[in-house]
Amino acid sequence: MVITYYGASCFKVESGKLAVAFDPPSKESELKPPRFSADVVLVSHNHPRHNGFQELSGEPFLISGPGEYEVKGLSVNGLPSFHDKEKGAKRGTNTIYLVELEEVKLCHLGDLGAPELDAEILEKIGQVDVLFVPSGGEDVLDPAEAAKVVNLLEPKIVIPMHYQLPKTPQKGAKIEEFLHELGEKEIKPEEKFTFKKKELPEEGTKVVVLKPAISL
Repeated sequence: MVITYYGASCFKVESGKLAVAFDPPSKESELKPPRFSADVVLVSHNHPRHNGFQELSGEPFLISGPGEYEVKGLSVNGLPSFHDKEKGAKRGTNTIYLVELEEVKLCHLGDLGAPELDAEILEKIGQVDVLFVPSGGEDVLDPAEAAKVVNLLEPKIVIPMHYQLPKTPQKGAKIEEFLHELGEKEIKPEEKFTFKKKELPEEGTKVVVLKPAISL
């Protein structure tokens, strides 16, 4: 499996010939839309920074809300959540996606804005292999809240997203603030994260920081 980051909450996950995209920004956003082919696109909520599925090639299948899906050999479960701490009153709803691929469970939190997850959602999430967590604050979890969610879910791998990137309009806290909350020192960003299930840590959580594959 290969994971590539494109800034904000956008990732491409590749498994053989299958490509899954999370939250690609559209050309209506202030961010640079990615240009790659995808088979399945998952959109956490309808916002220009996240709903740019039409920018991708390959005629991808779109998933844009809660529910259970089986598509192209992929198992997806979308769970309802909130984009703010007022149960959606301020910024609306958000979808958390669970994706099972190569016997690895991926959990993409989208633009989660509240660190408190109820017991039913926690039970449905269960054990996570790879967690994509927003950590920039502003309209998503801030570094301390993101660390709280990481400690709650105890994933084997955590990949931060939606934090401040230099030379882009992406605002928010810097990645160093999130790493500090987890007790981590500076971690050198990787171009891509390539791994197999057997290579995942048996204990503890490994933090992986990815360098955005976009023109800054």
